[in-house]
Amino acid sequence: MFDRVFAVLRKEFLQVFRDPRMKMVIFVSPIVQILIFGYAATMDITNIPMAVYDVDNTKESREVTRDFTYSKYFKITKYLSEESQVRHVIDHGRALCVLKFDRGFSQDLVGNRTAQIQLIVDGTDSNAAQIIVGYSNQIILNYNDKALRDRAHVYLTRLNIVPSIDLRDRHWFNENLISRNYYLPGVIVLIVSIMSLLLSAMAIVREKEIGTMEQLMVSPLKPIELIVGKVVPFGIIALVQVTLITVVGNLWFNVPLRGSIPLLFVSTLIYLLTALGCGLLISTICATQQEAMMSVFLFYFPATLLSGFAYPIANMPQVIQYFTYLNPMRYYLEIVRAIFLKGVGIPVLWKDMTILLIMGTAIIFISAKRFRKTIG
Repeated sequence: MFDRVFAVLRKEFLQVFRDPRMKMVIFVSPIVQILIFGYAATMDITNIPMAVYDVDNTKESREVTRDFTYSKYFKITKYLSEESQVRHVIDHGRALCVLKFDRGFSQDLVGNRTAQIQLIVDGTDSNAAQIIVGYSNQIILNYNDKALRDRAHVYLTRLNIVPSIDLRDRHWFNENLISRNYYLPGVIVLIVSIMSLLLSAMAIVREKEIGTMEQLMVSPLKPIELIVGKVVPFGIIALVQVTLITVVGNLWFNVPLRGSIPLLFVSTLIYLLTALGCGLLISTICATQQEAMMSVFLFYFPATLLSGFAYPIANMPQVIQYFTYLNPMRYYLEIVRAIFLKGVGIPVLWKDMTILLIMGTAIIFISAKRFRKTIG
């Protein structure tokens, strides 16, 4: 049995690596993707181009503008002199926001009245707009606190009689709130999923197209031996890709890996039962490689959207959230991020791992039964 399985394994490896382009896809593509995600796919917004329209032009308005400039989030690109220029810089993308001071801002502030500032934001990208507004509110709150303390020195003899609350925040697991640390572990899930699905889905269909399926059917191979020989090489390739991504993410992008590396690979093996099983099921249904590829992407894209990789599951409609429980990528993504960022182990992750194991076993069983029926 082992000799026959080894023969199929050797055949699959030779067939995969015979094509130089396939080597590029397997080994170079994960590195390219993690570099792209590491540098481009980030939710951290800095150096936001901002224009200032200061009609008041007083010491107080310049102080507020200086607070925006000295922060790492905003970069003043233009000072406006006319109201019509506000729409112009927004429409032409010269600035993502405009800070506008009306006349009388300083008088209201000095006169103990509420002074108003208008922040005009380009809302084309709603997520970026919300982040810009959040940054601006924080800067204004800091300015209010500083102004209150300065005023207290003037009106009160002792500053310590002014009641105040000092909030000290502390971030766990991602101390500097770097979005790269959150997204790069998810790249492991994306690459393992797409590669496992594509390679396993093409395995049987390729045999049908080149006419070697009949030779395998009349060979001494049992169906289970053929299944193992077909899917194990792709599982090994997936583990190699996990290793590459983990090394690059940890050494190049300084993404912390606080958990157990063996647990990461064990979790990947459990998830591969599902990914390879789905690919094998697709290969038994489709007749051509083009059809198999389209079927893989038909499954992959909804699974990615419902995994929580880019969009929090808690923000999805309740009905959609129920569907995410059927998505194996969701559980694997939670496991990978927990291992990387939180450093937790089996006592915390056993539920997700058990669900993945049940799903994987069921899909492999269904795929194997379908496969035996197909070659029979």
